[in-house]
Amino acid sequence: MNLRKLTGVTIAAVLALPMFASGASAYELVIPSLDYRTGAYGPNGIPVANGYTDYLTMLNERDGGINGVKIKNVTCETGYNTKKGVECYEKIKNTPPSGALVVQPLSTGITYQLIPKAAVDEVPIFSMGYGRTSAANGKVFPWVFNFPATYWSQATALVQYIADQEGGFDGLKGKKIYLVYHNSAYGKEPIRTLEAMADKFGYEFRGLPVDHPGQEQKATWLQIRKEKPDWVLMWGWGVMNQVAIKEAASIRYPMDHFIGVWWSGSENDVMPAGDAADGYLSGAFHAGGGGFPVHDDIRKHVYDKGLGKGDRDRIGEVLYNRGMVGAMWTTEAIRKAMEIHGTTEVTGKHVRDGFEALDVDEARLEELGLGGFTYPVKITCENHEGPGKVAVQQWDAKAKQWNIVSKFYEPLRDVTGPLIEADSAAYAAENNVTPRDC
Repeated sequence: MNLRKLTGVTIAAVLALPMFASGASAYELVIPSLDYRTGAYGPNGIPVANGYTDYLTMLNERDGGINGVKIKNVTCETGYNTKKGVECYEKIKNTPPSGALVVQPLSTGITYQLIPKAAVDEVPIFSMGYGRTSAANGKVFPWVFNFPATYWSQATALVQYIADQEGGFDGLKGKKIYLVYHNSAYGKEPIRTLEAMADKFGYEFRGLPVDHPGQEQKATWLQIRKEKPDWVLMWGWGVMNQVAIKEAASIRYPMDHFIGVWWSGSENDVMPAGDAADGYLSGAFHAGGGGFPVHDDIRKHVYDKGLGKGDRDRIGEVLYNRGMVGAMWTTEAIRKAMEIHGTTEVTGKHVRDGFEALDVDEARLEELGLGGFTYPVKITCENHEGPGKVAVQQWDAKAKQWNIVSKFYEPLRDVTGPLIEADSAAYAAENNVTPRDC
């Protein structure tokens, strides 16, 4: 599915890139991976980690790294455990020669714990579409970036999609919208936004927590069968997603009224339910499928050389693409840091500046082999979330593929803006942070 066809954006002229000397360099760019390939969440963590590492390997093999400087990808297994994740961070943050240039925690819980460390250690955090939503406020969180969209923006997009199916926002009045969520900091993130929109649009909201790891959901879905909500949203991860979709099918809940967060919208989540998952929906900020030029480069420069981290036939799965696009934005921020500071031997502090000046437009996406794969992202001092746009994708069980079935919704900033301002102000007060001028 080519997103360019859906957005109707015309590709601009190819960007002229800054030129650096092409000779080999002894300096290496340390880009760590906090992976989780084991434990209850391993099946979902593996493809994300594979996509991330494969993209970095491709840059090393095809381009000699970034502007001729090789990437040193240091991995550490967190098991999706917050304590282990912090231990991994402490272990890798000073890896020579550059030290960690950026960290992607791949966990909201780990992200929360690392936020206070970022400024002290001068290691930027890229919590791509997860973590603390109010970190979108760059005035208070100068070292944290959570583009291309936050959980709160996604919640407003999913409610907009529901409104479109119900004939407009007035059609939400009196409807029941329930949230089945992982009983953790991650799962609780959208609640305040959904509550605020319930007050604004007049729907009834109820949250139904599911405890780790999410295998016990019988009571949850019996309650749903009894109370008959019009729509069910899900903030799940790992086995919880598979179980929820199977349980929804068992009570014959309509899949086209069941929408997961983008972490609940992968092949891993729907395939175990077979044909019963047909029509299930989830949020999305990029395409599925492995038919883009960047995938061809990964096959040629990584898998043809026996350097791939996973199975060749899984290139292009949703979570593989999620890791891949995360690596793309990370390396583009490093490239921007090199441009800004006029050196290829960048530090974490330089890379923070690169993230804050990041501007990956349609022309650059095309050049990267990602034309139509996702939308442009521009970050500013004040806005670390970026565009905040989210579409809805739907699972076609027969074709075994995800298809984008909606427009890309702009976030309802009149809803999220005051919440972000209040939450970031509370954080600043609690942690003696003086918001900077932007």
